[in-house]
Amino acid sequence: MTETASQRIATLERRLAQEGLKRPAMDIPRDDYWVFGYGSLMWDPGFPHLEVRATRLHGFRRCFCVYSYNYRGTPERPGLVLGLDRGGSCWGLAYRVPRAEGAEVMAYLYEREMMTGVYIPRWLGLKDDRGRSVTALGFVVDRHHKQYAGALSDSETAALICQGAGKRGACQEYLRNTVRHLEALGMHDRSLHRLLQLVETTKFR
Repeated sequence: MTETASQRIATLERRLAQEGLKRPAMDIPRDDYWVFGYGSLMWDPGFPHLEVRATRLHGFRRCFCVYSYNYRGTPERPGLVLGLDRGGSCWGLAYRVPRAEGAEVMAYLYEREMMTGVYIPRWLGLKDDRGRSVTALGFVVDRHHKQYAGALSDSETAALICQGAGKRGACQEYLRNTVRHLEALGMHDRSLHRLLQLVETTKFR
């Protein structure tokens, strides 16, 4: 028998709990809800949505703080992917998910973001570009997880981005896509732009 969306989420939560990674249970809203995208979800959300808003999150910043051993790297040659880490703020996109698709979208996001448990799902308070409040589902990095890479220097970060490639492609392309998409939306991210310049102008062995 095929598992329902709720069962798929529960199965994943149980597995993570058995691995010592207990995550807060997220009830599936009965109405439309919002999802916050700050990285690849901005150009490849992969789920149905009714509306998109430019939104700003305070208290967390977008940064390359997660080792990738699968999507953008391998265990032998890890790459890096983005996470939301404490401090600062960042702009991104909020997607309004229709309630009829709410359970399936939640399961899809869990299977996309939560397989290793490096992220913690949370409801985040955002402000859109017109000052309206939006509460959205987002995934915040767990600083205690073995994949957390928040203490790297810029040169160490750039070196891992240059070497990383996995099932979803190269880290360098992931970085370029993020920077280009942000700039196309008028959301200039100075730290990522500086990192891209470092990656493109420095030779790493």
